[in-house]
Order: sequence, then structure tokens, then C-alpha cells
Amino acid sequence: MADSARGPGSAGHRGAGQYVWWLVVSQRGRVAAGASYGSLWMIGLMLPPYVLSRAIDEGLVPGRMPVLLGWAAVLLGVGVANAWLAVMRHRTMTRIRMDATFRTVRAIVAHTLRLGAALPRKVTAGEVVTIGIGDVAVISQTLTMTGPGVGGVLAYGVVAVLLLSVSPLLAGVVLLGVPLLALLVGPLLGRLQGAEARYRERQSGLAARLTDLVGGLRVLNGLGGKEVFADRYRRESRALRGEGYRVGAVTSWVQALGVGLPTLFLAAVTWLAARMAAQGAITVGELVAVYGYAAALVVPVSFFIEGGYDLTRGLVAARRVVRFLRLEPDAADGAGDAAGAGDAAGDAPEAAAVLCDPASGVQVVPGLLTALAAARPGESAAVVDRLGRFADSAATWGAVRLDEIALPQVRDRILVADNEAELFAGTLREVVSGRRDRTEEAIGRAVRTALAEDIVRGLPDGLDSAVEAQGGNLSGGQRQRLRLVRALLADPEVLLAVEPTSAVDAHTEAGIAARLHDARAGRTTVVTSTSPLLLDRADRVYFLVGGRAVAVGSHRQLLDEQPGYRRLVARGEDENEDESENEDSTEDGGTDGGGADGGPAGGGDPAARPAEVAGLPAPKEDTR
Repeated sequence: MADSARGPGSAGHRGAGQYVWWLVVSQRGRVAAGASYGSLWMIGLMLPPYVLSRAIDEGLVPGRMPVLLGWAAVLLGVGVANAWLAVMRHRTMTRIRMDATFRTVRAIVAHTLRLGAALPRKVTAGEVVTIGIGDVAVISQTLTMTGPGVGGVLAYGVVAVLLLSVSPLLAGVVLLGVPLLALLVGPLLGRLQGAEARYRERQSGLAARLTDLVGGLRVLNGLGGKEVFADRYRRESRALRGEGYRVGAVTSWVQALGVGLPTLFLAAVTWLAARMAAQGAITVGELVAVYGYAAALVVPVSFFIEGGYDLTRGLVAARRVVRFLRLEPDAADGAGDAAGAGDAAGDAPEAAAVLCDPASGVQVVPGLLTALAAARPGESAAVVDRLGRFADSAATWGAVRLDEIALPQVRDRILVADNEAELFAGTLREVVSGRRDRTEEAIGRAVRTALAEDIVRGLPDGLDSAVEAQGGNLSGGQRQRLRLVRALLADPEVLLAVEPTSAVDAHTEAGIAARLHDARAGRTTVVTSTSPLLLDRADRVYFLVGGRAVAVGSHRQLLDEQPGYRRLVARGEDENEDESENEDSTEDGGTDGGGADGGPAGGGDPAARPAEVAGLPAPKEDTR
């Protein structure tokens, strides 16, 4: 199964129908086998009525026991063969559905990785959850048509030929009746497709709302906004329920007609055949055969209707998958994909080189600790995004533009560490180690630099203790320090850290600032912060106003020469003093003093969190 899911080629995403067809041709051998088993099984269902008619007319009616026993043996053989075909058909179709499921999951995961940091800006978490939980299974179910669906068409033709030998009138009724059933159900399938599409859209929106609500529950509770979001969720949930009722109403009619119409059709054919037998136009055996044919036709007719229902839902689901696969990464990442694919792209500088952001005027000198200070944190974070190539820009690395360098080279040597980056579930060792195994010594050094020794000591099994997804069993400050540990363990040539100490108290921040400067000595490091404790340890500080560097120098030089910088830093000093005075009395706050409860999920200033809860993009971190 794993091997078969590797080809052929990439997922077609020009349209929903093309995507479903891609799933079919990706396993053409298995689909051909499923269609063969399904066809033979369907045709096998039509043989018992014929054998019964011969047994009655040639054995039972004339009283020829050997002939009757011979036909009975044939009937037994047909039954055994058909049972085996049914088992093989079901087994093959199950493998087809599983293959399609895994193939779609692989395509979605691969595209998710390709989108990278652009993912949360282009699609909500609820949309991804809805695709992964519901749409994947619905699309896979659609491929059932390739087995019994093909077999149903062939069985329909076989019955028509057999009925022609009995009565052209009966054959005409069957040949015209089955298409008529499809025409009766067709309009409902069109309505179902529209209702299903609207339901899926509302479902993904509600899933996104629930994700945001759960993720920001602690913050919302502290700000008194929990009931506002809960009421909004209740309203959207009621709207979704109403849409679900409409889908259910159409679905119930489709399923009812799928059972009822074939039964009525069977009754009509049987009544007509019985009248012909009473008039002597057909024999008793032929009457039994006609009844058997009509009864057996219920199966393919039901498959036609169910197949149309599955195809309708599958196209709706495939349309959503295709829409996701059409999303493109940001321009900066897109260029990297092309470069990584072998296009003519420049190489990164072999030796350490200056990183330059023309948009802001910031120049990062190799081997120094550079700090970016701005009244609006988003301005300094935007500089980091450009220098880390998470945003399209004219930034350069040495003499080469960043967007002309193969993206893998950039990611291997430049790391953007965001203070809200994801923490995945696993042991503490796995959480901080990233993609490589780390030695105890290396982990110990990074833990000491981030002043995270108390976190390791406080957990029951130390580095082997379990960490919940998003660091749910840790405080805000603990999560932030573990993110810093992870970034330090990656040991990049260039580390770009966004607000690495915003969720810790002043005492812890001072220790981290001193140790970070020593640990990264000789390596290029950029931090964004307005904390004087961190700025005082920087070799160079850029003062940003309106996203542009208006001054550069040491922390103390800027204090003496820039009144705006002095006011900005003085405000930070007042905040640090308040944190130190109130850290013992703060319950579940945003700071963390050596293991105290660090407050809202993700740490930081709670007042800044509702924007994230409302569904704004999550920041990114690349530790590859």
C-alpha cells in the first residue's frame, strides 16, 4: 500500500473530476481487477434465474430427475463461484478506497509542507480539519463506482440479452425502465450537490471557530469574552444544523428512491410477466427467470442510484481538496521551490555575510548580536520575516538576493524562531531536539542558556516527560523558554528570534540575555525586543520608526542620543518593574518566574491575544 501510493506523478488539481480520475488511474491495475470482480459478480447474480428456468422447464415439469439434479449442481457451482467473487470484489474495493484515502492524505500533507508559513494565512485550521476528517473518506467512497458500477452496466446488458430470448416486450420494459429510474433521481442529485457544498462550507467555518475558541479559552475567560464567542458559536451551530437538515431531507429522498423505485420496477415487471405466463406466452420456467432477472436487477439499479449519490458528494469533497491544492506559497517560498527543483538559482555565500533589508535599512553584521527595537512589535517582526525569507522582499545575503538562493540553503542556515511557534506533542527531549538526535550535553547547554533547568527538574521524568500538544501542560513562560531551547539546539548560522523573552519576568530575562550573548558569541543573532535588559546585551541596536531604521548604535548610545528610543525603553523598564513587583501575586499571568504558572496559551501580553483567537495567522518557526 505504501509503495503504491508513491505514483504516478502529482495530484491533478485543475478540477474535481480530474482529481477523482487521478485517483483512479493512480491504481489502474487494482481498479481493473475490482471492475473485473465486480462485473463477474454482477453477471453471476443474473445466472441463477436462468439456471432455475432450465431446471424447471427441462427437469421439474417433465419429471426428469437426473436433469433436475444436474441443473441443481450447476446452480450450486454458480452460487459458490459468486460467493468467492463477492469476497474478492469487496476486498479489492476496500484496498482501492484505502489507497485513495492515503493518496489524498499524502497529497494534502505534502502541499501543507510546501505552503509552510503561508498556510495559516491562506486557510483556516477548521478547513484543514474538515478536509482531513470528512472529505478524504467521501472521495474514497466515490471510487466504489469503479467496481460494482461497471459491473452493473454489464449486468444490465446481459439481462437485456437474456430477456430478448424470452420476450421482446419484457426486454423493452427493462431497457427503458432502468434509464427512467435514473432520470427520476437525477434532479435530486443536483439539489444534493448544492446542499452538500453549502453544508461543508459551514462545517469548516464552524470547525475553525471551535479551534479558535478552544485555543484562546483561557485568554477569553480572563478578558470576559468567553460568552461572546460562545454565543457566536451557538448561532453558527444552529445554522449548520439547519443546513444539515436540508442535506438530510434530500439524502433521505435519494436513499428512499434508491430502494423504492427498484422495488416498484420489480413489481411492474413481475406483474407483466405473470400475465404473459397466464396467457401462455411464456413458460413457468421463463416466468421464474423473468422474476429472478428483475429481482437481480434491483442490485445494479441500486448501485446506479447510490453511485450517483456517492459521485455527487465525492465531487463536492474533491472540489474542496482541489481548492486547497491550488493554494500557492508566498512569493518568497515559491521562488525557493523552483530553485530547489533545479532552476537556475544562486548559491548562498560560502562564508558568513551581511544580511541586508533595504526596506528598513537594517544590516545584520556576521558574528554580532543585533537587536531591533520598535514601538510596534509588528514592524520589527516584519524585518525578521524579510531577512528570514518568509516574506517577499529585496533582502540580500552578501551580494546575492535572498529570493535567488535555493530555499533549502536558506532554511539550513537561517532560522526564524517566533515566540508563538508550535510545540508538538511528545517527550520534552523530542520537543526540543527537532529533526536530529541531540546529545545530553548539547541539550543541557541549550537548557542552561534559556534558563529552563527548572522546567526539566519540575517534570516527573525530566527530559523524558510527556509534553502535550501546544505545550498545554506548561505555563506561558515555560513554553517560550522551550522554544528558545529548540532554536538554540538547531544551532543555525543565523538566528532571528522574535520577542524571545516577552513572557518571562525581569529576573529570568536578565539571565537569558546574559547567557544568550555568551552562547551565541561569534554567531549571527538578531532579536526583536524593547526590553532594556536584552537591548543592553546587544552589540548593535536598530531603532525603528514606521518600519525604518532611524538610528543604530549601542543601547547606551541610543539612550543618550535618541529621545524617542529613551521613551520607548523607559516604558519597558516600568513594565519590568511592575512584573517583578507583581509576579508573586499574579495568578495564571503572562510571565513566568522560574516555573510559575505562565498564563494564557502561548504567553505574552493577554491583551494582544484576541486577534489570534479570532483566527489571525499563527507565526512560524523553521527548525530544519
